[in-house]
Amino acid sequence: MPYLGGEEALRELRRALANPHVQADRLRYRAAVLRVIRHMAQGADVSGLFPEMVKASAAADVVQKKLVSLYVRAQAPRQPQLALLAVNTLRKDCAHPSPAVRGLALRSMCGLRMPGIQEYLQQPLLSGLRDKASYVRRAAVLGCAKMLKLQGDCEVDGALVNELYSLLRDQDPIVVVNCLRALEEILKKEGGVVINKPIAHHLLNRPRSEEELFDILNLLDGYLKSSSPSVVMAATKLFLVLAREYPHVQADVLVRVKGPLLSACTSESRELCFTALCHVRQILGSLPGHFSSHYKKFFCSYSEPHYIKCQKMEVLCELVNDENVQQVLEELKGYCTDVSVELAQGAIFAIGNIARTYTEQCVGILTELLGLQQEHITSAVVQAFRDLVWLCPQCTDAVCRALPSCEDAIQDSEGKRALIWLLGAHGEKVPNAPYVLEEFVENVKSEMFPAVKMELLTALVRLFLSRPAECQDMLGRLLYYCIEEEMDMAVRDRGLFYYRLLQSGVEEVKWVLCSPKSDPSLGLLEDQTERPVNTWASEFNTLAPVYGRERWALVTAHQPAEPSYACSSCTDSRNSDTESLISEGSKEVLKVHPNTGSLTLIPDVYLTAEQFEKTWLSLDMSCHLSLPWCGTVHPDTIQTALHVVHIQTIAMSKAGVQPWKAYLSAQDDAGCLFLTELLLEAADSEMQVSVKQSEAKPEALQTFISALRTVMGAVAGLGS
Repeated sequence: MPYLGGEEALRELRRALANPHVQADRLRYRAAVLRVIRHMAQGADVSGLFPEMVKASAAADVVQKKLVSLYVRAQAPRQPQLALLAVNTLRKDCAHPSPAVRGLALRSMCGLRMPGIQEYLQQPLLSGLRDKASYVRRAAVLGCAKMLKLQGDCEVDGALVNELYSLLRDQDPIVVVNCLRALEEILKKEGGVVINKPIAHHLLNRPRSEEELFDILNLLDGYLKSSSPSVVMAATKLFLVLAREYPHVQADVLVRVKGPLLSACTSESRELCFTALCHVRQILGSLPGHFSSHYKKFFCSYSEPHYIKCQKMEVLCELVNDENVQQVLEELKGYCTDVSVELAQGAIFAIGNIARTYTEQCVGILTELLGLQQEHITSAVVQAFRDLVWLCPQCTDAVCRALPSCEDAIQDSEGKRALIWLLGAHGEKVPNAPYVLEEFVENVKSEMFPAVKMELLTALVRLFLSRPAECQDMLGRLLYYCIEEEMDMAVRDRGLFYYRLLQSGVEEVKWVLCSPKSDPSLGLLEDQTERPVNTWASEFNTLAPVYGRERWALVTAHQPAEPSYACSSCTDSRNSDTESLISEGSKEVLKVHPNTGSLTLIPDVYLTAEQFEKTWLSLDMSCHLSLPWCGTVHPDTIQTALHVVHIQTIAMSKAGVQPWKAYLSAQDDAGCLFLTELLLEAADSEMQVSVKQSEAKPEALQTFISALRTVMGAVAGLGS
C-alpha cells in the first residue's frame, strides 16, 4: 500500500481523478476528490494534483465544488501560476444560475491569498453586490473588504464604496451588517464609515422619546418567550441596553428571563449550562437572592463535569438565606466526600464562605469532617478555619477546640501553613500547640516546602511570646538550623531577622509580631457590593461573563495580523499604521521589506531600574507616537495585560497621578531590547509613547509597536 504523501499515492489519486469512468459517476468522482482532501488534512503534499482538482471544480455537483474550493484556497500559495486556471473557472461560476454556486465562487476567489488576484476580483464583486440573491450579496460585501485588505495602501475605489453605501438600505439585515463591517475596514484610514442622520435612523431606529422606546420594547417582548436560548439572551441584552434609564424595567426583564436561564442551567449541553451559570452569577452581582427560591436547580448531578459543579457551588453560596441554609449546607456536606479531591475541597471552601454569615452551623459541619481523617479533607477544613477566624473572631474558641490531632492527617503545603498559622496566632487556646509545633521542628530537615519553614518560624516566635517556657528550647534549635544549615536563602534570611529581633528585646518583638489576630472589617471588603445592571448590560450575552472582564480583555489583547499583498501600482507605498509609527530613518528599510518576520518576546527577562536608566540614556529615539486615551488609568490592569505579551514593567505611577508615567522593557529572541516610556499628561487626552531600540531592526520595531498598541487599546476600552 503506498505510504501517505508518497509518489505512488499521488499517482493513484491522479489516475482516479483523470479516469473518464470516475468522472462520469458523480459519487465516485466526489469520493476521489474527498480522498485528496483527506490526504491534505493529514499533512501530505498534494499540490501536484492542482490541474486535476481545478478540472474537478467544473462538475455540477455543489458538494464537490465546495471540496475543490477548500483545496484551491489551501494550495494556491504553493501553485500561484496554476491558480490562474482556478480563477477562470471561478469567474465562470460567478455567472452560474444557482445562487449557492455564485456565492461559493465569490468566497473562493476572495480566499485566494496570492499576488495579482485583485484585478480578477473587481468585476465579479460588483456583479455580486447587485445580485438578486441575498447570499451572493453577503459574500460579495465581505469580499470587498478582503480585496482592499490584499491591496494594501492602494487608493480606495470610490465606485465600490458608493455601492457598499447603497447596500446599507438592503432588505437583508446580514447584508447591512456586513456592509458596515466592510466599510469600517475599508475606510479605516479616513476615520471609518460615515453615517448621516437618515441612515442612522434607518439602521438603528434609536428611540427619540419615552413613548417610542416602550413601543420598541413591546415589539421585543415576544422574543423573551422564545424556545431558543440564543434568541432570549439576545432580546434580554437589547432590553437591558435600551432601558438604561429605567432600572425597574431592567429588573422586570431579569425576572422574566429567570425561567429560560434556569432551563439552560439544567440543559444537557454542557457548554450552554456553563455559560448560563456564568450569566446567573453576573445577575446575582446586581440582584442578590434573585434565584433563591430556585436554589435546588443548582444542586449538582453526579454525571456533571467538574467545572459545572464548581460554578453551581459558587451560585449556591450566593443564594443562601435563613430559609434554605440547612438544605444548602446538607447538599454541600455531601459533596465534601466526593471522589474528586478538587470538588471535595471546593465544597469545603464553599461551606467556609457561608460560615461568615452562619458561623455556628458551618463550624459544626467542618468539625464533623475532621473526624473522617482524610488528608485532603482535613487540609481544606484547616484552611477554611484559618480564613474564618481572621474574619469572624467569635468562632475562634470553637476552631481551637477542633484543632488537636489534625497534624497527623495533613501532608500538603497549604494545609501545613494554615495549621501552623492557627497554632502560632491562637496557641494560647490550644493546649498541645507547642508539642505539635515541636513535631514540625524535629522534621524540619525533611520538609520540602520553604514556605512551610518560614511560616513555622513566624508561628513559633509568636507562640514563644505567650508560652516562653515550652517554646524556648525548640525555638533555639529551629533558629540554629535555619541560620547554619538551611540552603534556601529566604528561610535563612527570615531566621536571621527573627534572631536579631529577639536580641533587641521582647517588647520590640511584640511590637513587630503582635498584630491583630483578626479583622472582621475585611469581610466587608471581600464581599462584592451590588453593582448596577448598567455596569455589565453591554457585556451580557458575550464571552465576558465566562472569562471575566479582566481576563477577557487579556485574551483579546493580542490579535495576529493577516498578511497583505501590495498591488503593482503601489509597491512603494507603506502600511498606513506603519507610516504613523516608524521614524523617518526606518521608513526606507520598510519599503524594501514590508510586513516581514514576526517578533518573539522572551518572558521573565527583567532589567533593574539602574540598568534601564543607563541603557535609556545611551540610546537614540527609535519611534514616537500618540495613542488615544479616555478615562482614568488603572496601573494594575495595564501591568497585567503587558505581562501577558511578555512586556515587563520597570516603574509605573500610581492611579490618579498627573502626569502619569510608566517605563517598560522587553527583549526578543535575538537579544534586541525595546525600552518604552508612556506619558499621559491629563485624563481624556492622548498617551505619548516613546520607544528606543538597542539594535536597528525596523521590522521587529513595527511588530512590537503593533503589539503595544493592541494591548493599550484593549485596556483603554476596558477602562472606559
